[in-house]
Amino acid sequence: MPASFWGHLKMKTGFGRVIRIGAVLLGLLATGLMPAPLLAQQGGPRTPPLLMTSPGWEDGGVLPDKYTRAAGPAAVSPELQWSQVPAGTRSFVLLVHDPEPVVNKSSKMDITHWLVWNIPASATGLPEGVKAGTSPDGSRQVSVRTNGYTAPGAAAGPYHHYTFQLYALDIMLDVPQGTPQQVIATRNAVFDAMDGHVLGKAEIVGRFHQH
Repeated sequence: MPASFWGHLKMKTGFGRVIRIGAVLLGLLATGLMPAPLLAQQGGPRTPPLLMTSPGWEDGGVLPDKYTRAAGPAAVSPELQWSQVPAGTRSFVLLVHDPEPVVNKSSKMDITHWLVWNIPASATGLPEGVKAGTSPDGSRQVSVRTNGYTAPGAAAGPYHHYTFQLYALDIMLDVPQGTPQQVIATRNAVFDAMDGHVLGKAEIVGRFHQH
């Protein structure tokens, strides 16, 4: 037999195997027996990420003075808005902190400027100027100086990057109010209780230093 005949036969045999394998896979898909990982590889709709913004500044921009210690005792917390909340969300946690002390190795713990937990799942944001203490909606809050928002106050020099982090949880947290003197322990308790219950996270950054 000529070599071309055997080459043609091998091509036909290989093509037949491809057809048979394809038929088996189609059969498994039609009967629902295709393993989930194989189906996942085909792609599909993805859940959009949790989003957070503020009308006061763009992510990475400079914080307006009214939200900082440049405003003195008149400083207020900024308005925050969020959307694309994950299904099953029962509460939110908001953390505002200054990571620079850790980045610059001047401290082992960054500064907690605001920690709010048990924000209701129905909330789509926080208004400007949230009052200190337990809110009527049941949310609790604390910071390094008060049971509310502590305005950023970085000294003159390089900008500090104040990080606003929002977490969507599938539970409410049984963590007591705490005091400013207990802020580190309270923050640790909140994040320990959050473990394994985070459905989504959003983050924006605002920069500030004293003029």
